[in-house]
Amino acid sequence: QVQLVESGGGLVQPGGSLRLSCAASGFTFAYYAIAWFRQAPGKEREGVACFSAGDGRIYYGDSVKGRFAISRDNIKNTAYLQMNSLKPEDTGLYYCAVNTGLLGGNCRDKEDYGMRSWGRGTLVTVSS
Repeated sequence: QVQLVESGGGLVQPGGSLRLSCAASGFTFAYYAIAWFRQAPGKEREGVACFSAGDGRIYYGDSVKGRFAISRDNIKNTAYLQMNSLKPEDTGLYYCAVNTGLLGGNCRDKEDYGMRSWGRGTLVTVSS
């Protein structure tokens, strides 16, 4: 089955950096787009970034453009989210996600990028 395991979260001061990892298994990672989302308590899920497989396009949520960078290593079956210049409002549970269906190769023009399978998340807390 599809498995996505996030790691790398923790407590960081405003202005600091973290690098999250998403280890994928149970599917051919290189064929599918991979996306990152986050959710803070009491708030709706927010799309952070998405990296298409078929066309190589990368998308970022407006709130993280210029600060975050998504990447992927198809040999290691791992996606990453480099987070710089972190702000308290970046605090939340960060998830990676895929859609291993026929339309899952590229990020879709949707709030959820067309993702269907989700990891359990890693907690990021930005606080002084």
